[in-house]
Amino acid sequence: MPAVVLVGAQWGDEGKGKITDFLAEDADCVVRYQGGSNAGHTVELANEKFMLHLIPSGILHAEKLCVIGNGVVVDLGKVIDEIEGLQRRGIDTSNLRISSRASVVMPYHKKIDEIEDRTKKIGTTKRGIGPTYADKISRVGFRICDLLHEESFQKKFAEEVECKNRLLEAVYGEPGFDAKEMQEQLMAQIGILKKYIADTAYLVHNSLRAGKNVLFEGAQGTLLDIDHGTYPYVTSSYPTAGGACIGSGIGPTEIGKVIGVAKAYTTRVGEGPFPTELVDATGELLRERGAEFGTTTGRPRRCGWLDAVILRYAARINGLTDLAITKLDVLDNFATLKICVAYRYQGELVYEFPDNIHVLEGCVPEYIEMPGWNQDISQITEYGDLPLEAQAYIAKIEELSGVKHSMVAVGPKRSQTIVSNRLF
Repeated sequence: MPAVVLVGAQWGDEGKGKITDFLAEDADCVVRYQGGSNAGHTVELANEKFMLHLIPSGILHAEKLCVIGNGVVVDLGKVIDEIEGLQRRGIDTSNLRISSRASVVMPYHKKIDEIEDRTKKIGTTKRGIGPTYADKISRVGFRICDLLHEESFQKKFAEEVECKNRLLEAVYGEPGFDAKEMQEQLMAQIGILKKYIADTAYLVHNSLRAGKNVLFEGAQGTLLDIDHGTYPYVTSSYPTAGGACIGSGIGPTEIGKVIGVAKAYTTRVGEGPFPTELVDATGELLRERGAEFGTTTGRPRRCGWLDAVILRYAARINGLTDLAITKLDVLDNFATLKICVAYRYQGELVYEFPDNIHVLEGCVPEYIEMPGWNQDISQITEYGDLPLEAQAYIAKIEELSGVKHSMVAVGPKRSQTIVSNRLF
């Protein structure tokens, strides 16, 4: 069976964790292919809530191979905490594998991230993700496989810590790090994780060759992609579908379906333009009903009406074959719903997503209105049982995005998922 890639079709926080968890039931292998501990996936299982940052959501299913791919930047301490936290709650983590080619987030990366965001105001999580990817591209970073060879690692590491200390002290006026102390900590951490480390690209390749179902789980969303997002208010990796190939070591011919996860409205965290943002009572109601607070940072998410310009763009950039629409139930109490179908910029209608951030800042949404359904849909399990107004709203999303829906979530639990088309 070809691979299935799951991506965020908005600014992230679309509910990918829930959809990954649901689809993992039919998958044999779940692969996280980019990002770091700046991501947060929340999954509700048997009245328990699990908040995952690095480990794929498939870990909650026994006997599923769960992979942290080479495109992920790994904070060793964070992944150990996550493993131990899952184990304390009775979750078996023996099926987890971490790519030996994944880059390592160092303590100095987090320090630099924190300092730089004070002036740049990009709105990062200060988890060291950007500086780690920067070092990776500059070819001065460290991969997990480097730490497995302590002798050769030591010299390069000492030189790099000295370089970063000069930056911290001379440029930022901040104290540096003790290289020996940091190395001892890293060696202790890699010792704990050693049993999980593998050539994961080879494992994924073998799974595909054996005809197994492989699900690729992205973090963040299309509009946070380093190339295709609202630059510079983006993440430092490729959350789009193409990133699944780079970040896990498979070829594009393996991908059979690309599922875009989209909320029934729009949210974003952090800085940057957001055309449909509602800074009024309606926006507050969306935030309250949707519990819109970041899994990783706890920051309140900015909320607004659904933006179909974004969805059309995400469909094109990712080659979406299916949509998974989440949090439809959040709209239960709205008498009238709005969907942005275009932007107006300097008097002209704009139907395609702008490439320039300053143009986007000047865009005003053009809305259509649709009637709400004014009833609780959270217990509905069949698509045909949804109110006709809800079905019309979904049909309009399909029309405007050009992508059919396959799943609709009407609540956070696995059972609150309506499946119109099986994806495996």
